[in-house]
Amino acid sequence: MSVHDELTSVQRCLDDLFRSLGRLEQHLGSGGLEMRRVRADADHLRESVALLRDAAPGFEQPRRPELVTIPDTPYDRTLWTDSDDEGLGARDRHAP
Repeated sequence: MSVHDELTSVQRCLDDLFRSLGRLEQHLGSGGLEMRRVRADADHLRESVALLRDAAPGFEQPRRPELVTIPDTPYDRTLWTDSDDEGLGARDRHAP
């Protein structure tokens, strides 16, 4: 596995851990010293993995593509003056 795959796997495991801790806190409550300690340790693990991800060579966060706004106004008809209709050919010529 690549470093990227390993870090992604660790991140998924941490996400599962945090979900499980949330359910455990609902049953046991979050006021006890043991629960606070486990939560603090899990937070430290998450911070450490984030530091590893930042330090990993060649690891890039997935980027969302830049959105392009397309206006609702009609296109200028002169854009299509010399164009061919797909499958039909040019306007002034006959199809074979």
